[in-house]
Amino acid sequence: MTPATSAGTGSSSMDRCIAACNDCALACNRCAAACLAEGMSGMTRCIALDIDCAAACAFAAGLMARGSDNVVVACGMCAEICQRCAAECDSHDADHCQRCAEACRQCEEECRTMAAAA
Repeated sequence: MTPATSAGTGSSSMDRCIAACNDCALACNRCAAACLAEGMSGMTRCIALDIDCAAACAFAAGLMARGSDNVVVACGMCAEICQRCAAECDSHDADHCQRCAEACRQCEEECRTMAAAA
């Protein structure tokens, strides 16, 4: 597998997935930081999922960029975590949570496409 292609997908598909992962990681980190800065009570699960999701997205993007043989596995894992994070953030009204949920949904979609490309 090369950085340009993964399991039969073109570089544009991988580039979109990498961009979605990077955007999602940024949104998750911003959401976690905002929850902490605002002292929002009851946000422990949201913050924990934000941190997990940001890490999963960064991991998946790195594997894709390096053309790893583990892209399918990593993207499947990332999609699952993004789905959970989006559901949690959707349950909160804060703007940063809503932006995070949207980034997670987009990343989930791109990662599911990459994971299915095997």
